Amino acid sequence: MTSDGLRRATEIFESFPTPPCAATLGWRLIDADPEAGTIRIGFDGKAEFLNPAGFVQGGFLAAMLDDAMGPAVLVQSGGALFTPTINLNVDFIAPARPGPLTGEGRIVHRGKSIAFLEGSLFDEDGTLVARATASARLVAVDKAVGGKG
Repeated sequence: MTSDGLRRATEIFESFPTPPCAATLGWRLIDADPEAGTIRIGFDGKAEFLNPAGFVQGGFLAAMLDDAMGPAVLVQSGGALFTPTINLNVDFIAPARPGPLTGEGRIVHRGKSIAFLEGSLFDEDGTLVARATASARLVAVDKAVGGKG
């Protein structure tokens, strides 16, 4: 990924208010490559997210993966396209301990109205804890922001 890509992605994300769900997950941009359609996002595996076994509950991991994949399209489109998720498939690979997590999102294919996406979520040791595939509708940001899309 590139520092120019990170700069471009940062400018795009700074032009939007942070969604409450992203703030809850500790969402932060790490890196992006708009041309390649890839992005890296940091998340916080908070104590409030833990299940009775002491690991991050799967629903939070799925939300993190969702929030790592869609932004790849937003960045690649220069901030023009929002991606309401149509379908999300998650594989839980290993227990996620509390602490920092890193999500990687990638555009597999972007058509005219649908995008196909892949995501991976890693713990701070680099262990793959979950992966996902998704399909998402492509909606113009001006129609999506504020619940219009």
